[in-house]
Amino acid sequence: MKETKKEMIRLEPVFKEMVWGGNKMRDYFGYEIPGDDTGEAWVVSAHPQGDCLVSEGRFAGKTLSWLWENHRELFGNVDGEEFPLLVKFIDAKEDLSIQVHPDDAYAKTHENGARGKTECWYILDCEEGADIIVGHRAKTKEEMKQLMDENRWDDFLMVRPIHSGDFFQIPSGTVHAIRKGTLLIEIQQNSAITYRMYDYGRMPGGKPRELHQKQAMDVVRCPYEEAAGEKAVSHEAGYDKTFLVSCDFYTVEKYDIQGTLELEQEWPFLIVNVIGGEGTIDGCQVKKGNCLILPAGYGDARLEGKMSIVMSHI
Repeated sequence: MKETKKEMIRLEPVFKEMVWGGNKMRDYFGYEIPGDDTGEAWVVSAHPQGDCLVSEGRFAGKTLSWLWENHRELFGNVDGEEFPLLVKFIDAKEDLSIQVHPDDAYAKTHENGARGKTECWYILDCEEGADIIVGHRAKTKEEMKQLMDENRWDDFLMVRPIHSGDFFQIPSGTVHAIRKGTLLIEIQQNSAITYRMYDYGRMPGGKPRELHQKQAMDVVRCPYEEAAGEKAVSHEAGYDKTFLVSCDFYTVEKYDIQGTLELEQEWPFLIVNVIGGEGTIDGCQVKKGNCLILPAGYGDARLEGKMSIVMSHI
């Protein structure tokens, strides 16, 4: 592995235009977005619906899924048919649909062997007074069905005010929705399975988007239970570290660097998302919006500058 020890895997985002998308990623990250309805940037993805290209180095022009298939040693030779995580930036100019994701067991049975989807959100920026939906108030599936049938969504849903820096863990089976005026980073299982419960009667292209209320009834956790975990902050010389979450699918931490961070890359791979500022990683320039992977065997990394980074690994 010596020849790859100091080669980072830099990735190009895949953009998704959405009925609820906006243009914040142009100003916030400096991205060349395809239009003013850009809702998502898949910045670390090997999913067939958005497979990131390597932007430089000896694998330039190859996709992340190709690397996974042909150079599994870069990922610690871990098992699995597909790269396990997917990282997105999401810009909600309008409300997203009320939705829920299945767990692995349900998705495997009902979605042609696909993964389920547990995800988490770190709020990068939001308008004053912005909020999101995480959780619901129904005590039973029968009560849930009645509230949905009667369109009593205000009685059913748990609405939470948000501010920059807030973090939410969204296990599979959790009713949730990102709402307008929100820019966030999402780390999730590598899955695109979403069951839409309500879409505000929107008619994109003259017809409503498909709803999946039967599947939602199957998978929603009822009653809702708050996801465990609290942010834990430690202050070190040159940086602050915020532990965000560790679950069966990923561990996520945030680093605010005001000098130097010496880091040992000891995991099968380490995803690095620069969410603010700029600096260097082992002398290579990085800035807000850059997303990369430090592969297995990379060794010690030296991060310098004034920047905020969200890191994730399995």
